Amino acid sequence: MCLGRCSDTKEVSIIDRLIVQPPESVRRLYSHSAWRLGGEKTMYLTFDDGPIEEQTPWVLDMLDKHGAKATFFCVGENVDRHREIYHETLRRGHVVGNHTYNHAQLLKVGWKAYRENIEKCSIAGEGKMRFFRPPHGQMTPWRTCAIVGGGLERVVFWDVMPEDYDRRLKPEEVYRNVRENVREGSIVVLHDSIKSGERMRYTLERILEEYGEKGWKFESIG
Repeated sequence: MCLGRCSDTKEVSIIDRLIVQPPESVRRLYSHSAWRLGGEKTMYLTFDDGPIEEQTPWVLDMLDKHGAKATFFCVGENVDRHREIYHETLRRGHVVGNHTYNHAQLLKVGWKAYRENIEKCSIAGEGKMRFFRPPHGQMTPWRTCAIVGGGLERVVFWDVMPEDYDRRLKPEEVYRNVRENVREGSIVVLHDSIKSGERMRYTLERILEEYGEKGWKFESIG
């Protein structure tokens, strides 16, 4: 499976639809993985690709401002580069997950190298990483079992991927992807990365403000 964009083609209207909210037919193939969780008026915000000094501290402050908790799927080499930010993420009560050591893609590196990349990320994470999210959604059903059997608790995908990383989209379009698809228990993916920039910031602020005013809670994956 490749739910992230697997090529640079611009003919992505159907692909984008699959990315933003994967269909039930795909989810059933990965029934042991997490796509959506329970909770009345509860949203599970997740952040991929950090930690980095340009984005992650801002995200942490914004979450604190709204009393929100989140789950950060960290890239191991960024943990090594910004260990203080990684520790601060934990200190503030958020959950951390494994996103491979250098954003490795299963379809490019093969299973053996991919598995080693995951393990290297776990070492960088000092044993604190509980969950795994495959970069670009590249994963096969039988490999999810191998990952969980290897020490991580669960493979976590998403219910809403608003595509904040897509430079073709305006911030308002990214937020609209959230507003039109989010539902109770949604796992939402944003990116604390350079590429996501203001699209992520705009979207996160509005999620926290507008859904917070409606009585929604923002929880980390437990």
